[in-house]
Amino acid sequence: MAKLLERPATYDDLRKVPDHLVAELIDGELFTSPRPASRHARVHGKLFSRIDAAFDDGDGDPGGWWIVLEPELHLGADVFVPDIAGWRRERMPEYPEVPAFELAPDWACEVLSPGTTRIDRFVKLPKYANHGIAHVWIIDPNNRTLEVYRHAGDRYELAGVFDENEQAIVRAEPFGAIELEVASFWPPIAPDPRN
Repeated sequence: MAKLLERPATYDDLRKVPDHLVAELIDGELFTSPRPASRHARVHGKLFSRIDAAFDDGDGDPGGWWIVLEPELHLGADVFVPDIAGWRRERMPEYPEVPAFELAPDWACEVLSPGTTRIDRFVKLPKYANHGIAHVWIIDPNNRTLEVYRHAGDRYELAGVFDENEQAIVRAEPFGAIELEVASFWPPIAPDPRN
């Protein structure tokens, strides 16, 4: 992600960003990043399909959530676009017909990319805590890890770090009602055809 303007950015600035980029407005700074590369997209899709099937669709599983891919969140003056977010239906009983969500989600997930790691960890995570998001997951496709954070006052505490070697099957809050196979997130690494 790159800081684009020397003056405080506005939502009008964000709206001018081309559609092939993800744009976020944090503390008056406009940040953009390219759409996810293939490894990021696979992790994103695999996790969404598992969480959505169990908690949004409810197919005999727990249900009780709205799970959304890349929602635009308007939280105060900030505009975020997490990779995936979820709202408990007890807090948001009806799914709104809106261009952006103004109610902070109960869970947000960021899948790290080389260009977003710094902002996801050091800019967005503290802001998510300030906005009271109860749980945040950070998935690192390069290190093949899932980090689970829970809200603790004005910050997050690490609830667990999972990888495919030590914890092949995990139950991660707030979705501990189901098992997740961490190794299923990662695609097999194809050999470099140039070698």
